[in-house]
Amino acid sequence: MNLVNFRFETDADGIATLTWDMPERSMNVITPQVMEELNQVVDKVASDEAIKGCVIVSGKEAFSGGADLTMLQGLRDLYVKLAKEQGEQIAMQRFFDESRKLSQLYRKLETCGKPFAAAIHGVCLGGAFELALSCQLRVVSDDASTRVGLPEIKVGLFPGAGGTQRVSRLMQTGDALQMMFKGEQIKALPARNSGLVHAVLPRDQIVAAAKEWLKANPQAKQPWEDPKFKLPSNKVHSPAGMQIWPPASAIYRRETNDNYPAARAILSAVYEGLQLPMDLALKVESRYFAKILRTKEAASMIRSLFVSMQELNKGARRPADVPASKLKKVGVIGAGFMGAGIAYVTANAGIEVVLVDKDLEAAEKGKAYSHKLVTDQITKGRAKTADRDALLGRIKASADYADLKGCDLIVEAVFEDPKVKAEVIAKVEAVVGPKTIFGSNTSTLPITGLAEHSERPKNFIGIHFFSPVEKMLLVEIIMAKKTGKKALAMALDFVRAIKKTPIVVNDTRGFYANRCVGNYIREGHLMLMEGVPPAMIEAAGKQAGMPVGPLSLNDEVAVDLAYKVLKATKAQLGEAAVDPAQEKLLAEMVEKHGRLGRKNRKGFYDYPEAGPKRLWPGLAELTKNRLEPELVDMEELRHRLLVTQALEAAKTYEEGVVTDPREADVGSIIGFGFAPYSGGTLSYIDNMGAAAFVKLCEGLAKKHGERFKPNRLLKRMAKTGESFYGSAEKKAAA
Repeated sequence: MNLVNFRFETDADGIATLTWDMPERSMNVITPQVMEELNQVVDKVASDEAIKGCVIVSGKEAFSGGADLTMLQGLRDLYVKLAKEQGEQIAMQRFFDESRKLSQLYRKLETCGKPFAAAIHGVCLGGAFELALSCQLRVVSDDASTRVGLPEIKVGLFPGAGGTQRVSRLMQTGDALQMMFKGEQIKALPARNSGLVHAVLPRDQIVAAAKEWLKANPQAKQPWEDPKFKLPSNKVHSPAGMQIWPPASAIYRRETNDNYPAARAILSAVYEGLQLPMDLALKVESRYFAKILRTKEAASMIRSLFVSMQELNKGARRPADVPASKLKKVGVIGAGFMGAGIAYVTANAGIEVVLVDKDLEAAEKGKAYSHKLVTDQITKGRAKTADRDALLGRIKASADYADLKGCDLIVEAVFEDPKVKAEVIAKVEAVVGPKTIFGSNTSTLPITGLAEHSERPKNFIGIHFFSPVEKMLLVEIIMAKKTGKKALAMALDFVRAIKKTPIVVNDTRGFYANRCVGNYIREGHLMLMEGVPPAMIEAAGKQAGMPVGPLSLNDEVAVDLAYKVLKATKAQLGEAAVDPAQEKLLAEMVEKHGRLGRKNRKGFYDYPEAGPKRLWPGLAELTKNRLEPELVDMEELRHRLLVTQALEAAKTYEEGVVTDPREADVGSIIGFGFAPYSGGTLSYIDNMGAAAFVKLCEGLAKKHGERFKPNRLLKRMAKTGESFYGSAEKKAAA
């Protein structure tokens, strides 16, 4: 055998150990070469009489993250090429054959006549877990890092290498569907209790246990190979089985709003597959997989949430000629909710933090937030007391700016007031060295204006976190007019160190994310003032693919904050910069009714102590207009809520605020939840086509106002047939 990605050895008992250890990679992934080598191993195990069985183990800290999704992108490219050269039928057959090779390989492994076992430590996800499922035994370590799962739905796909069929034969059907719909990673003990794995043992025992089992069970077969095998939830058309499918379909509709073809394919593949023998069931799954792999949703989600996100995380926008900076000490100014969160994620990354506020009591209160977060993890078994002590030991609470000496980076997170920030800048620069980078965490104030208060504008940059900091993945890095390359490089190194995803944008009021999400909230406000029933506004947002409706989102970020931003915009840019209907609504909400949002339990929703939130009945009295529900066009509402965001993204691209479509798309999905199935704001336009998008905008502008008028860039793209990604690729190739 010619193995590069594996090591193969056989012991005196005839038990082979296959160690998956890809050179020059931090994690094992499934590639065409890995598949070819695994095929060789299966042939070797099956044909060598001296070999009684084989245990598969990883030579790395984790088992595997699954398939390299660029491989699947290549399949789509192959299909397009063959369709042009040889016709649709030949292209489709080749595409189908290629897309099911992994499924066929795993079926070959599980029916080769010799048993296989998977000894799993660390994450084992996607195609790698499907490999484990094809083994007759699965033993996992009891380490906290060990997780198994099928997360394909998160990139617009579904388990297409046998996952839908094997999981639904191991678990109750409803549980199997839920697992694949959610795409969650499952810990060792829950995985064993649900029947996904057979045993949980200390890490140093899993291989030995797998070998002993293989020696004792040389004829082991998968349970579904037994003619007497019964499905966990009985036959599909049995009374018990038919109690599953109506609620499963309802849950699918509720959770996806029919926006995710892959989720529907899971339902279909499991429903049909459970009525067939395994080989036919796998063929059914493969047909659905080939269909889903060709959808624009899968292509867009793979590109944005896998390929682009990886590229950004690895420093796609980092200046190549600036040496890497190893941050040892970071100062955080302002120990409020944002500052406390920034201090936590920084200390959690192993970096020393000086958390400064106006007095020691306020600083200690901010530090206590880290104590609470780790204590919650300890309660859930995700951390130990020693972890909390170590993390808190890295945070120094202080009221003395002199303690900031020696900091590599300062992150300012004080009140959104230029005067307050100017005072902080002066105090910081009086004590830190000339090489220290100053980052301002602001959500609306232009960075160039703040940098005017700095004596070192080259070292000044915006670092915009999203709330809550410990949960949100996105960080906007904002370049002021005089920001230097070293400041950009260090900001990106910092974001990478704390395991967030950065996008780099140029300075403007509201930057990128807040401009888009601000439009989403504003459109909800204007719909309400038009007389659209608030429940329909919220439903339209969720049906469009947003995580929450615009009114609910405004409650989360605070209604009074939206009002402050509106008033500040009006003061700086004039009356024409704000919508009078929105201003009237927010003024009444805040000034007349004191409804500030979730923070005071009164916003567009009421938040009772017990029970779920509910829309405030008083909303009906805020507008004179009331539309009858049956006269409201829900499709138009959905379009308005997405188009207003995508159009704003196109404007920021034209203005040079965002310069890379990858950043616009990734930032929109992980920053404010823009319809993930679309691939992001600019992919939404590209998938629709610029001409169709411009036509949609013009129709909405005619009916609802100038805010929907397409910008010059979009009009030009509509005429030339250009796309955002096509233009970016041409520019990169030039």
